[in-house]
Amino acid sequence: MTETAPSREKLESRARNVLLFQLSKGAKSKSQLRAILVKREIPEDIFEPVLDRFEEAGLIDDAQFANVIVNSRRRYKGLSKSAIKRELSTKGVAVEVIEEAISEITSEQEFETAKELAVKRLRTMSRLEPAVQDRRLSGYLARKGYGGGIVYAAIRYAREQAVKSEA
Repeated sequence: MTETAPSREKLESRARNVLLFQLSKGAKSKSQLRAILVKREIPEDIFEPVLDRFEEAGLIDDAQFANVIVNSRRRYKGLSKSAIKRELSTKGVAVEVIEEAISEITSEQEFETAKELAVKRLRTMSRLEPAVQDRRLSGYLARKGYGGGIVYAAIRYAREQAVKSEA
């Protein structure tokens, strides 16, 4: 008994089901969904038209996806513009879509976020030596994607706030 290859209709149906399941778990970029379909061994000539139909129907929208990532990463993780840009890039979002999504973030907003993070984190380090605090704070902010100038200014600001609250 030989096994026959699945029909085109069955493969299209499988591609649709995989996409619907993935999208029900959370937003994904078109590139991420394409990679999942490749991993599921669905032929490209089958899944590309299905991906395009999902995009036309508004179920896949990289611009909207990028905006959601920008807002959530800034609000909940305090990530910098560069860290968000890197994350979106690894998710396969086009450069022009990324630039549009992060264009709303001003350098003032970045600095304010870095200051808030530094003040909050410094409060948890009161028992450590100042040099250790600085080292840990700078590492923490650097991992969030902030550059050296912003990091040191945010630490200086956090120190000033700590002195004010002690007085």
